[in-house]
Amino acid sequence: MGRVNALPTSDVPDPIAGFRALLAPEGAALLAELRDHDPARELATATRLRRDHPAALVSAALGQARLRQRAVAKFGAQDAYRMFFTPNGVEQATRTSVAAYRAQRFAGLGVRSVADLCCGIGGDAIALARAGIAVLAVDRDPLTAEVARANAAALGLEALIEVRCADVTEIDTAPYDAVFVDPARRGGRGRIFDPEAYSPPLSWATGAALKAPRAALKIAPGVPHEAIGPQAEAEWISDGGDVKEAVLWFGEGFATGSFRATLLPAGATLTAPAPLPAPPVGPVGRYLYEPDGAVIRAHLVADIVDRCGGRLVDETIAYVTSDRAYESPYTTAYEITDELPFNMKKLKALLRERQVGVLTVKKRGSAVEPEELRRKMKLQGPNAATVFLTRVAGAPTMLVGQPLKRP
Repeated sequence: MGRVNALPTSDVPDPIAGFRALLAPEGAALLAELRDHDPARELATATRLRRDHPAALVSAALGQARLRQRAVAKFGAQDAYRMFFTPNGVEQATRTSVAAYRAQRFAGLGVRSVADLCCGIGGDAIALARAGIAVLAVDRDPLTAEVARANAAALGLEALIEVRCADVTEIDTAPYDAVFVDPARRGGRGRIFDPEAYSPPLSWATGAALKAPRAALKIAPGVPHEAIGPQAEAEWISDGGDVKEAVLWFGEGFATGSFRATLLPAGATLTAPAPLPAPPVGPVGRYLYEPDGAVIRAHLVADIVDRCGGRLVDETIAYVTSDRAYESPYTTAYEITDELPFNMKKLKALLRERQVGVLTVKKRGSAVEPEELRRKMKLQGPNAATVFLTRVAGAPTMLVGQPLKRP
């Protein structure tokens, strides 16, 4: 088989030079022009812009415009359209609400300087700086470090953020009040689930954390509890009902060995000093409570059971039921009107009788897809209902009801 000719080195684009071209006046003007561009018309836009600008610069600007549009969901429009991104940076960066919450926890303990290891495009460094904390932001990828530096400047935070391109394992963190580590959890084949396959591994990050007065490690929310050392306070954070991440906190001011679930934007926090005993299981009552995902990930469902005087519908399912109404920021409450064994025909007949035209489908412990069920129901009518596809005492079950109206 013949050897494939490689491009001459001089013809290979320099990603850093290409990025810096976006910071120059011509590149900045292109980005401003592309702020509200329609991706569906990108080919026509590129053709038009290439009449007056170098093709490489137009391609780089269009790519950056796409990334900025994606980043609005995490950073908000005001910041996203001033910042710069890489594809991995948009994917892996902490959303602003979560980063700001974490920065405030540090600031509330008197932390004034943080070594941000594996800083990526600088999302956490920005939040820390906005909380008045001086940051050393470190990333080993030269382009990523360049982007983080540009973001600090774009947001007027360069006085508080020093960006360094280096291997985080070689950084002396002794001069800093705290350490924050956000290991890479994606590889060439996608998400990495083994904490020891993170880059750097969780064991190294934990070692670095234990050397610091205070520290936080950002990890995937699905991390096995057994992978969490006894020296950490483990916190799961949800935002708008979606679990975003887990954080391991170390050092003075944190509750060693405890578990915490925090719900943003409200900031409600549920804690337990240690793993809780298994909650009781029993029949479905009048009310059903769906715990927030952070509560489930933190294994604090038993706390909800205790607070509402209830029980689980099945020992393997995180649905809580009780015979009295219970109001809590950590759950969504429903009033159950019907309990049926899993049977599509019976459900269809019930919904037709109730004139249900709008059906919300929730499931835990069921393989049925919500869209498939809705399609088979052939809904008609002015009323709405919620159906839960789940197991009760091990048996496939359908629970029908509606969200509980608060007084």
